[in-house]
Amino acid sequence: MIWLWLSSRTRRQGWQLLGQGQRLFHEQSDLLSEDAGAEFAKELAEFRNQLRVPARKSEIVAAAEHFEQAANRLLIPFPGDSLREGFKEVLMAVVTILAFTTFFLQLTKIPTGSMQPTLYGITHRDLRQRPDEELPNWRGRLWDVAVRGWWYYQTLAPTDGEIEEISDVRTIFPFITMQTIRFAGKSLVTWLPPEDLRARADIHVGQKFRQGEPIIKLRLVSGDHLLVDRMTYHFRKPQRGEIFVFKTRDIQALPQGQLYIKRLVALPNEQVSINNLQHLVIDGREMTASDRHFESVYTLRSGPVDQPYLGHLNNMIAGQYHRSGLAPRFETEQSNLMVGPSGYLAMGDNTLNSFDSRAWGEVPERNILGKCWFVYWPITDRFGWGYR
Repeated sequence: MIWLWLSSRTRRQGWQLLGQGQRLFHEQSDLLSEDAGAEFAKELAEFRNQLRVPARKSEIVAAAEHFEQAANRLLIPFPGDSLREGFKEVLMAVVTILAFTTFFLQLTKIPTGSMQPTLYGITHRDLRQRPDEELPNWRGRLWDVAVRGWWYYQTLAPTDGEIEEISDVRTIFPFITMQTIRFAGKSLVTWLPPEDLRARADIHVGQKFRQGEPIIKLRLVSGDHLLVDRMTYHFRKPQRGEIFVFKTRDIQALPQGQLYIKRLVALPNEQVSINNLQHLVIDGREMTASDRHFESVYTLRSGPVDQPYLGHLNNMIAGQYHRSGLAPRFETEQSNLMVGPSGYLAMGDNTLNSFDSRAWGEVPERNILGKCWFVYWPITDRFGWGYR
């Protein structure tokens, strides 16, 4: 029978028609009269038997037409059947996507710069400082958004005046946001900001502008968007150095109900400290660039003194960079933290701008969602597995 199914497209289409008839029969079994139900059950059996035996194409087509006529005669027609079928297909697609992202691959994004230069959150450039740089036309903007993840925002002063008020970002429809600047008695609207633009655009109440000057001239670069592998950790434990995603649930000092992404640096039952050379020390052994997944974390320290990627800092060394209080659980290189039997430590690669386990402690194993697998947007040198 399998060979018959494989060898004939007409027969395969017949089986699809039979499946649709069976589904409708089951849906209407409590609505059909006893006679109609019995007759259609007989038609189902006869058409099934016809498909199971060798037959010419013309015979299969004739049997299919007869079965379709019987279905139209005996089954109850649904109002708006095409709309119902379309809705079912959309619903099945949504359910399939949700199931896939629940059990296999989770979509997420990098909101902050704590994992730079491995993964990037939202970054920006204030183009008011570059008056010769023109914003692209609409075609160029579409290309930059689709490929680079670049969003442009420009608001010009309609007259001489000053900023009187700046609203918070408001969501007026799913995925549609706006932020309003009250300037010289007029409301100037910026559409689709992903966050409050005040800090990035360097604007504040009282700022004065002349007519035609840009109040905002900004390029925002979207953070990396990731696929998170949710399967691997069902078959093995998380490993040191992996970039992993976890829920903030029940972690004190973190906003609840969010997803964070960091590098996993310490495993259960390990003793951890951070020496003054800005390296982790795990059970008495110093981590270096020769350790897998830490190649970039520590080789970055060979750059300029003022560059921000400096390995890992304890609180005393952080104070030298005017960031005292960054690592209260690792006050000096003599400070030790013993990881619990079901806990992990998470730290950002951008050590001066990462709020991580140095401040709030362990990630419970139950909170771990999965590990970073693939950067799917924007298209940069980190696209795919380039971040590795």
